[in-house]
Amino acid sequence: MEDLLTLYERPEDPERPLICFDERPCQLIGDVVTPLPFDPGKPIREDYHYKRNGVCSLFLAFDPHRRRRGIEVREHRTKRDYAEFMKTLAEEHYPDAQQIVLVQDNLNTHSPGSFYQAFSPKEAFALTQRFEMHYTPTHASWLNMAELELSALSKQCLDRRIPDMETLQREAAAWQEERNEKGATVSWQFTTEKARDKFNKHYPGITNQN
Repeated sequence: MEDLLTLYERPEDPERPLICFDERPCQLIGDVVTPLPFDPGKPIREDYHYKRNGVCSLFLAFDPHRRRRGIEVREHRTKRDYAEFMKTLAEEHYPDAQQIVLVQDNLNTHSPGSFYQAFSPKEAFALTQRFEMHYTPTHASWLNMAELELSALSKQCLDRRIPDMETLQREAAAWQEERNEKGATVSWQFTTEKARDKFNKHYPGITNQN
């Protein structure tokens, strides 16, 4: 916990950008009966019958200093999917960064080992050198800023039926562009000092000192 909070308190370093990464499954749901269009003062009216069109995964990377986020919709969330997303992040979005400081949770795919599942040993090793990986504690994924971004996306964009990956990608891209243009960010208030006070009883030894 303190490791992540210390990262959040550091000033921006263009050579070592801070990136928070998270992913979530998205259920694709279509209509059986065509919804009635909305009228002034009335929301769109949907029949309670719906069709399940499978599940896909939404990957999100968030740069709190630049106030930008990138989203990609993928059919699966395998080690290869993770590795390919990270390669794009490193080579296309941060090609000049010395190393990317990456915050993520402890899913089994979120490790340098995934790079070796997708690329040659030489390329995989080179990619591992581009990242400094930091993990949220077990049961504390809320310490990842990317989770807050996914929450905002869910409330503002995904709170309706989305029938297919193409529609999801289009809607997510529009949300991403609007939020990036506004320079929206996460106002992180939970500091190391506050953590030590709040979780005082969990620190071993002398707990009444900083």
